[in-house]
Amino acid sequence: MSQIKISKGWEISGNLATPESVYMRRREFLKGTALTTLATSALLMGCTSKLPDPDAETPLSEIEKKLYPANRNEQFQLDRPLTSERIAAGYNNFYEFTEVKEDVRVHAQALPTRPWTVEVAGLVRKPKVFDIDDLLKTMPIEERLYRLRCVEAWAMAVPWTGFPLKSLLDAVEPISKATHVRMTTFYMPFTAQGQLAFWQPWPYTEGLTLAEAMNELTFMAVGIYGHPLPKQHGAPIRLVVPWKYGFKSIKSVVKIELIDSRPPTFWNTLQGLEYQFTANVDPKVPHPRWSQAKEKMIGTEEIRPTLPYNGYGEYVAQLYT
Repeated sequence: MSQIKISKGWEISGNLATPESVYMRRREFLKGTALTTLATSALLMGCTSKLPDPDAETPLSEIEKKLYPANRNEQFQLDRPLTSERIAAGYNNFYEFTEVKEDVRVHAQALPTRPWTVEVAGLVRKPKVFDIDDLLKTMPIEERLYRLRCVEAWAMAVPWTGFPLKSLLDAVEPISKATHVRMTTFYMPFTAQGQLAFWQPWPYTEGLTLAEAMNELTFMAVGIYGHPLPKQHGAPIRLVVPWKYGFKSIKSVVKIELIDSRPPTFWNTLQGLEYQFTANVDPKVPHPRWSQAKEKMIGTEEIRPTLPYNGYGEYVAQLYT
């Protein structure tokens, strides 16, 4: 005869117990909460060190003196005036530091950009860690004028200095199994305090198909407006894919991996319905919360019609047939 068990008042049903997987992750949660609290306390008490003046002129290294200004590739022309450098330098997305665009230029000065290396690994024959100054010496550096279109419906036109990503990938020799490229930025949560938001998938990652990465437009920028990249623009090296919305152009890259599947990426992981992996500029496909049919040029406030592929269809449309 089975025995009837009478529950005591403090007991709970087994189906209400915390799952083991959640319990085991409690330390991650507590650690993230502690880090956030510690950083906030330091800010409130004025314990953070004084940041450098973002307008101060930075002396060029001997390598950079020989590099800038780089020869311009006249293949890439603009249909609009260049955005003022002052405007472009003061209106940036870099959520690692702050969500306030106008404040990024100040907070990003905390990022140390020397020494800096970029690891290229994964499905390649010759994986290698490249020092940023070695890339400046060995890659085919040139200047290109590109349009930049943000998913938020603002735009700018800037002169980037850098080299085709294809040149870097050719140096490591991708193997036939490689189908995609995953890129990762730095992880320094006490330097870039936005990364203390432990509920977000830091560090920032982005990805392309290998065909997109090898396209002639895909550019690794190390400079802008005839000088090295300022930190708010993604120093010392960033991706530029001008036919895609700006969030695809990951800043301050530290790792490039060749893989055989589509990688998860930062914004696609957070809000997949709003930020698709492909993210090609398309005026006919609205963002869930606003139209993409028009864009506003920052600085001039000019309203222009959005161009399919941001005007670069002749170079990339064949990738999507």
